[in-house]
Amino acid sequence: MDEQKKVVTRFAPSPTGLFHAGSYRTALFAYIFARQNNGKFILRIEDTDKMRSTKEYEDNIIESLKWLGLSYDEFYRQSDRTEIYKKYIKKLIDSGHAYVSEETPKEAGDRAEVIRFKNPNKKVAFDDLIRGKIEFDTTELGDFVIAKSIDEPVFHLVNVVDDYEMGMTHIIRGEDHISNTPRQILIFEAIGAKPPIYAHIPLLLGKDRSKLSKRKGAISMTEYRNRGFLPEALVNYMALLGWHPADDIEVLSLEQIIKDFTLDRVQKAGAIFDEEKLQWFDRQYISKLSDNDFHSKASAFIPEWLKTDSVRLNRCIVLLREKVSSFGEIPKLFEADGELGFVKELKSYTPDMLLWKKNPSKEAAAANLKQASESLEAIPDDSFTAESIKNSIWKYAEEKGKGDVLWPLRMALTGQDKSPDPFNSAFILGKVESLTRIKYALEKLS
Repeated sequence: MDEQKKVVTRFAPSPTGLFHAGSYRTALFAYIFARQNNGKFILRIEDTDKMRSTKEYEDNIIESLKWLGLSYDEFYRQSDRTEIYKKYIKKLIDSGHAYVSEETPKEAGDRAEVIRFKNPNKKVAFDDLIRGKIEFDTTELGDFVIAKSIDEPVFHLVNVVDDYEMGMTHIIRGEDHISNTPRQILIFEAIGAKPPIYAHIPLLLGKDRSKLSKRKGAISMTEYRNRGFLPEALVNYMALLGWHPADDIEVLSLEQIIKDFTLDRVQKAGAIFDEEKLQWFDRQYISKLSDNDFHSKASAFIPEWLKTDSVRLNRCIVLLREKVSSFGEIPKLFEADGELGFVKELKSYTPDMLLWKKNPSKEAAAANLKQASESLEAIPDDSFTAESIKNSIWKYAEEKGKGDVLWPLRMALTGQDKSPDPFNSAFILGKVESLTRIKYALEKLS
């Protein structure tokens, strides 16, 4: 390859399903390589399969790339380029590299004739940037179909024509395309063009080590967006599926990835997509958000009833930062059985639930709740924070037993055995509501 030639890569999805992690990782690697080399990144919609291609899926691809921050320099749609393909089909027929083949239909709907490539039946080899030298004997491919008719080219032909016409220098794609490469090299040679450089990246696998695909196991990028994941976390995690930087640092911005990325550090083995690890990355990026950014992004997932109480909402936000791995987890926390369900309303509970298991005494629980109430009452309204609440009760709790004091207080405030500590619970509820709920608990014990 001419070292001075500008790097051009492409992402060429077929709009036959939602844009998922396997497709995105391919787009990401091609994008990174282009940007790293100050080159061009092209989005090409391969929609020659008219039966399965839809505008909905094309829009989903474009929308997902935009959300993930992968900008492309040029956009093409193969269905708009039929005349170009027709010219190349005629050229191949005229030069003797292709011919119209009379077919015997095997079943209803089969073509009576197609256009086949005249296979020279030779060995072809190419140097893959990830897998090294790969060689094929093309004899076994036979004379393969390149078009159903002069107006209906198929994948192998349009793929080659577009890569040539668009000046593609590097083809970065999944290893499942390795078997397509010999046919495409033969077509490149037949039209008098030099094949681009290939880099076949490892497949993305599910936990059962089966290939993720549009029809098996893959979740769309828009689904992750709707579940409240940050695009930066997905970019970071997906870049590390099949590639790792020299220093093995995991949390990397897209700019850092572009700077450090090299194809020779891409592994050959399949990479396993683990959503738990993705959640870990998302947690790292959530922790980096400013308070304003966190509040802004969380607001889309906050229940409507809480949005009307700005004071309580702001107090919840502080706690949410510590609890969620993605914003989509927020609604569940506020459901009736969620950890923060008590914020909307006190859960129904029996008097026995107020008793600490190691000292199930109603008298002790009542005495400790009364003391807690007096301690909270003494805190000035403008100083009613989780820290001041803890400071007012902690010494007493250490003297009487933390479980004896804090368990009935937490149950009185929330009615739940799974909830934040009583200091944060009281802070969220506010002084008036906290004292009201403690009074209610004391009535239950009397």
